[in-house]
Amino acid sequence: MENISSALLDWFYKNQRSLPFRTDPSPYHVWLSEIMLQQTRVSAALPYYERFLAALPDIPALAACGEEKLHKLWEGLGYYSRVRNLQKAAKLVCAQYGGELPADYDALRALPGIGEYTAGAIASISFGLPVPAVDGNVLRVFSRLYNDPGVITEPAVKKAFTARVMEHQPPEKAGDYNQALMELGALVCVPNGAPLCGQCPLAEVCRARAAGTAPELPHKAAPKPRRMEPVTLALLESPAGFLLQQRPAKGLLAGLWQPVLWEGEALAAGEVLARLRAMGLDTGCAAPDALPAANEVRCAGGTFDANGHTVSYARVGGWGALRNGSVTVTDALVFDVADHADPARFLDVSASLQLADGATVVFTQTNRLTRGVSYTLAKAKTPFPARLTSNLPTPWTVYLTDGGTTLKLHYQEGSVLFLR
Repeated sequence: MENISSALLDWFYKNQRSLPFRTDPSPYHVWLSEIMLQQTRVSAALPYYERFLAALPDIPALAACGEEKLHKLWEGLGYYSRVRNLQKAAKLVCAQYGGELPADYDALRALPGIGEYTAGAIASISFGLPVPAVDGNVLRVFSRLYNDPGVITEPAVKKAFTARVMEHQPPEKAGDYNQALMELGALVCVPNGAPLCGQCPLAEVCRARAAGTAPELPHKAAPKPRRMEPVTLALLESPAGFLLQQRPAKGLLAGLWQPVLWEGEALAAGEVLARLRAMGLDTGCAAPDALPAANEVRCAGGTFDANGHTVSYARVGGWGALRNGSVTVTDALVFDVADHADPARFLDVSASLQLADGATVVFTQTNRLTRGVSYTLAKAKTPFPARLTSNLPTPWTVYLTDGGTTLKLHYQEGSVLFLR
């Protein structure tokens, strides 16, 4: 394949987004942006990036920041281990490199929280070193460019793709080239089967485009099965405020504050009260009060117990159990297609369920729908409304069985005859 760097860079210089860490690509700025952009969209991360830099403008300030302030600055981004590793690395940089990141790929790679991609991004963009920075965007671009069906999550495949990336990299413009590949993957060679090939500067040499296979690539390993764990939460309020507990210093969500909860246990109301009394807490009631009105309740294999109360939510869905009370849905029942491919996964409704006028059925992950599969969505004690509309196009059909108490979805082929 001919070298792609010239066409790619021409496109990048004309179409790149104006981003603060590109305007000022200092090592600290690039490092911070790359850590924030892990699991977070650019548009969502930018306000946090600017606020973080205003409070902690350099690495020594980050290293000296108190834990509470640090977590507050990160609040809303999630994955707090990222910011804890960020500070660990900052302290090492202050101790070993005088508060400035080293201009060396291996030294960057050795710092906490900095992997191959982040080290490559800092080294190439900030220091101009000719090293790769291969993320999911870049893997997707090269999978399609070479029409390669390799599973990109396998180390050997990623290594081979990285070698191809370096074959095209101009050493004198390594940083721009790496950013151009990321930008192409983010804006044009987009995921989920919808590349914008008509806007791509590499369309003429793209082998997947020529073969018509671009929407199918890249190939990834099958996702691991979800591990479901029950959790019981008690929301306790007094005139002084809400009662919170701090999580352990190590492990999941280390050091963060949360309501009183028991992980790995699905406790009934009476058991919760007994546990609270054992902690020296008397709620003064025979059973916990109902939660205030919320926007959405989604079960993921657990049980939502309304505890005898009448509650109203805009959206209710998932798979698991809905019991002990009266629940009104004002907007939609929501189901994830990936969950309901398993016939044992459905919403088991023993509570009184009411659907307001105009309520619909909404499906997520619709790209995983399979013809020939009959999806069981929900089973109730009382019938669902006779006609329910959904966000799926025909011939996908939501229908009722078992006297209207079982809600299902399937792909309706052939003619349909309605008898009144």
